[in-house]
Amino acid sequence: MFKNYLKIAWRNLVHSKLYAAINVVGLAAGMAVALLIGLWIWDEVSFDTYHHQYHRLAQVMVNATNSGKTYTGGTVSIPMGTELQDKYAADLKYISLVSHPAAHILAVGDKQISQTGVWAQQAFPLMLTLKMLQGNADALKDPSSVLLSQSVARGLFGEEDPLNKLVRLDNKTDMKVAGVYADLPYNTTFRDIKLMLPWNGNNADWIKNARTQWDNHMCRLYVQLSDHADIDKVNAKIRNVPTPHINFSREELLLHPMEKWHLYSSFENGKIVGGRISMVWLIGIIGVFVLALACINFMNLSTARSEKRSREVGIRKAIGSFRTQLIAQFLSESLLVSFLALVLAVLLVLLLLPFFNSLSDKAMAIPWSMPLFWVLTLAFTCFAGLVSGSYPAFYLSGFEPVKVLKGTFRAGRFAALPRKVLVVVQFTVSVSLIMGTLIVYRQIEHGRNRPIGYTRAGLITIDMNTPDMQGHYNTIRHDLLETGAVADMAESNSAPTEVWSNNLVDWEGKDPGLVVSPGTIAVSHDFGNTIGWKMKEGRDFSRSFASDTGAFILNESAVKLTGFKEPVGKVIRWLNQDHVIIGVVKDMVMESPYQPVRPTIFHLNPAWARLITVRIKPGVSMREGLARITPVFRKYNPGSPFVYKFTDDEYAKKFDNEERIGNLATFFAMLAIFISCLGLFGLASFVAEQRTKEIGIRKVLGASVFNLWKLLSKDFVGLVIISCAIAIPLAGYCLHQWLQQYEYRTTLSWWIFTASAAGALVITLATVSYQAIKAAVMNPVNSLKTE
Repeated sequence: MFKNYLKIAWRNLVHSKLYAAINVVGLAAGMAVALLIGLWIWDEVSFDTYHHQYHRLAQVMVNATNSGKTYTGGTVSIPMGTELQDKYAADLKYISLVSHPAAHILAVGDKQISQTGVWAQQAFPLMLTLKMLQGNADALKDPSSVLLSQSVARGLFGEEDPLNKLVRLDNKTDMKVAGVYADLPYNTTFRDIKLMLPWNGNNADWIKNARTQWDNHMCRLYVQLSDHADIDKVNAKIRNVPTPHINFSREELLLHPMEKWHLYSSFENGKIVGGRISMVWLIGIIGVFVLALACINFMNLSTARSEKRSREVGIRKAIGSFRTQLIAQFLSESLLVSFLALVLAVLLVLLLLPFFNSLSDKAMAIPWSMPLFWVLTLAFTCFAGLVSGSYPAFYLSGFEPVKVLKGTFRAGRFAALPRKVLVVVQFTVSVSLIMGTLIVYRQIEHGRNRPIGYTRAGLITIDMNTPDMQGHYNTIRHDLLETGAVADMAESNSAPTEVWSNNLVDWEGKDPGLVVSPGTIAVSHDFGNTIGWKMKEGRDFSRSFASDTGAFILNESAVKLTGFKEPVGKVIRWLNQDHVIIGVVKDMVMESPYQPVRPTIFHLNPAWARLITVRIKPGVSMREGLARITPVFRKYNPGSPFVYKFTDDEYAKKFDNEERIGNLATFFAMLAIFISCLGLFGLASFVAEQRTKEIGIRKVLGASVFNLWKLLSKDFVGLVIISCAIAIPLAGYCLHQWLQQYEYRTTLSWWIFTASAAGALVITLATVSYQAIKAAVMNPVNSLKTE
């Protein structure tokens, strides 16, 4: 019986090639979207599961309360790690302090490469359960050892055995390769870490000084819970660890489990409130809607052609077919279409996956060898086929054979109503996606157009990751200025687009219960002139005042935080020393362009400098400027490649997440419109075919092509207008809610909704017009001939 159903289904598809093609292509497009989104969601929810103990790993976070509001930060003081190790070893199996990722120069003979690495305590590789290809994961207990990723080891040593060979680190120290681990997959937090260095091997002064500074937050702390430990109970135990060690403020610790790092990274008042999980839900819902659009096409075309199948149903019922048998036949047709669409969908995914990976910043692949993938794919293919064919199957199988065979069957006055409703649903979704895309890009532009308080153009930064460049500030600056291509140069411990350090501060009259931990940036005298900041009060750092080595310059947000009416001359206590405020600069957007500017303090401290910032003179091209300054850096840093970053590019990366959402929304909106138009094209074709004789009679009676085009198009245009009327308030509400996550956000302008609605109408007319005009220009003699 089933074989017979398939034969009939195949014959019907071959007989109606146009409608079959529209059904298969439309459903394939929807299924391809569902497959891509399924792969994307799987990549998101499986983030960091590469590490075997991911469910027991956590980062130690710090909650600080300020003016009744609690802020959560990811950096801690160095003595925090020792305290947890000494007092809570029973609950914490492993504890590791880890530095911020930074670029390091690795050299073997004449080979030099720059790679990102961290200084970490010996437990860190064990916590991550690195796949060791050579050596041991606990090698970081030796302060002269280094662990390299497979790609770095191959880049330095080729096919040679790298184990126990020496690598020159930052042109300063020779390190022994004690192990090689497999590169971490792309969907892991630490994917960019290509080398791990021993914490005890970092003898920098700032590390030595910070070992007893509880108020100096300058590293990250990771722990692995013991097998018997409960994270909530451990959280309660360690919450007040900092309290006895900090006199003028209050901090509380919080464990943030690794399984929540990626999807639940947003905190509010010390508690997790969401994060990327909202994007997963959003994309997942879009995927469901796009697949639903494809299923709607199948339903619409099947029910629209019901009168053509009515005689078949009548004859089958007359010779004894049960309704259940007819339902099974029509469902088998839809399942056949669904499986044909699956084959085409898989081919589309193979073609689109490289583009989709680029669009979504992923490295996904179809998991051919995973049984679960095939079970889910086949299950959702059957589901799509059954959903698509359910309404037509029950609708067609319900025809009365007597009326059909007598020729008195009519679809009924309201038979087209379900089709119209489904078309409205299709275009409501499509128009909403268009509006969403426009709002996302408008929000991106709003952030880009925000005044940032300094001049990015012409700025480049260079890491001072070797000792050759340290201690030569004045001579390097002199030589750079002599090139004629440089306007100025400065040093700092943070890039112009970042704030890498924050510390607790105090001042006279501060509320004892107020925790203040502003960003702190160490700079050289010429920093302000180099980046082009704008002084609001007081003066800039000056070599004419020896006392400036202990002075502070605050941004406007920091002044508001202190509550000083006249800040210049006031004293702030930091790291047990008093510092006088000599100036106030206007707020600069150094972090997220969508959030308030962080209160920040600038101080003179060349010993903390990690970066050089250079401004190329206006009028000098960047290519020419780089050509002139490269010899200077090679002169002072001969053992390392000249690696630099454009401040413009680094700032542009801050829009990556929003751009990714916008690109994905655009991609899905285009597919939704394509699927909707495909269905509309099929319906228009069927309506034109159904009204062929009517069109012929109207032409004979003098109707013009324009009148006939208007006649055939107006119903579809009316449906799209209804869709727009529904989509505008619906999308407006959802987009308003989405914008609330940004402190600095754009507004919902009327033109966005008008343009989206107009665009949908134009697309509809373009889709319908082909069939309408084709029918209108047909020779009426041919259309009025009898069968």
